[in-house]
Amino acid sequence: MTSTESKRIAIVTGANGVIGKAIASGIAKAGFEVVMVCRDEKRAQRALDEVRRASERSHVRTELADLSRRESVFALAARWQGRLDVLVNNAAIAPRRRSETPEGIEVQFATNVLGYVWMMRAFEAALRRSAPARVVNVASYWAGDLDLTDLQFQRRRYDNDQAYRQSKQANRMLTVAFAQRWHDAGITVNSCHPGDANSALSNALGFGGSETPEQAAATPVWLATDPSLHDATGQYFANRQPAHCVFAADAQGIATLDEICSRY
Repeated sequence: MTSTESKRIAIVTGANGVIGKAIASGIAKAGFEVVMVCRDEKRAQRALDEVRRASERSHVRTELADLSRRESVFALAARWQGRLDVLVNNAAIAPRRRSETPEGIEVQFATNVLGYVWMMRAFEAALRRSAPARVVNVASYWAGDLDLTDLQFQRRRYDNDQAYRQSKQANRMLTVAFAQRWHDAGITVNSCHPGDANSALSNALGFGGSETPEQAAATPVWLATDPSLHDATGQYFANRQPAHCVFAADAQGIATLDEICSRY
């Protein structure tokens, strides 16, 4: 898997979802080569066709990986050659019933939290080579309920909404951790609320959606491509503006969560 050295390259995970496709299309329109990371081959091909039509760009392709599986993420990175200018961590699920990966990790925590961490770790070298580079973690305003002693709902009764809120809080906290870790590496790391589009994810949480996919994708696309944001890092954004993040002030919680995730 070789990237084109002369063109800026972006990865978008969860790129066959409603918002993921819109993010990929928006970044492609900005002139990037876009790699859409999806789990299912047939869905990936359909999404690729849609994004190429919507963006009127041919420099879009797909790669397959299961973000809930560390081995799959690092295998994707091992195939990667060349630069990586932008990584958009967008893949997220909200299954109604608790289940575990073959490695015994609760699947929503594995996908929504560890998937982001594994992608950042696995592609760190490529991002460093391409610096200045950016990471955009698609989080949510719908965040909270983090329990550092029960991240996998082994003690608590599993509730997909509570598990989702916890995962989005974790995304926002880990954004701060990685921004601090990479502050001298030329890699910025920011999180955002993407907007509210009707999607399989929103439906699983009992919501609909009041915005178009393009409206919902506007903030992640802006964070990924706008030149004015070259030095913004460790921040949370909504509606293309910085937003206060109460979780960013919990330095001890961030350090503890970061250390727990580093064990996987």
